[in-house]
Amino acid sequence: MYAYIKGKIISRNDSQLVIENNGIGYLINCPFAISSELGHNGEDATVYVYQSVREDDISLYGFASADQKEIFLKLITVSGIGPKVAHNICSALTPEQIALAVMGNNVSILSGVKGLGKKTAEKIIIELRDKLKGQTKSSSGSSGVLIMDPSSKAKTAMGSVADDAIGALMVLDYKEQDAAEAVAAAYEEGITLEVLIKKALKIASGSKFS
Repeated sequence: MYAYIKGKIISRNDSQLVIENNGIGYLINCPFAISSELGHNGEDATVYVYQSVREDDISLYGFASADQKEIFLKLITVSGIGPKVAHNICSALTPEQIALAVMGNNVSILSGVKGLGKKTAEKIIIELRDKLKGQTKSSSGSSGVLIMDPSSKAKTAMGSVADDAIGALMVLDYKEQDAAEAVAAAYEEGITLEVLIKKALKIASGSKFS
């Protein structure tokens, strides 16, 4: 299984990208909406990849960031969502937008993706939220806000906004404790869920792989 491929961008089109590394050209499924984030032809780039192995096909799917790949891995756990559909969602929406849709129960964000119907969008939200509840129950048993430092300014905060933001970071594969600490640090009175998620992500991203 590949984690990422680092090399030179040789060519690309609307749906694929070729990266050369040590004389080997890797053909990667990568919509232009994603590959355009990686740089120009001839430049070095790091492409996070997922290898799909089926009986009749072995394919690589490319991503511009680790968070983008992580939300893709969450999406393909949803029944009926394969790599192609999940990749299409990731090329149309940012990881933050997908997490926000799941935690905010916002079907319209997901159903706005070309080829994704309302029923499928609802299924994604329901299944990912159910998986998230399972994660939370199997951890310390505390809610996101309660595991924060008691002196945190988020302790007195509006549970629902803070909890939803913690859940959004967990959808992006951050540990519950790390997500809670980041949300506590990012919280300001009156902050919206979307802004809180973005600010908390910036704080959490530095410690994700430490």
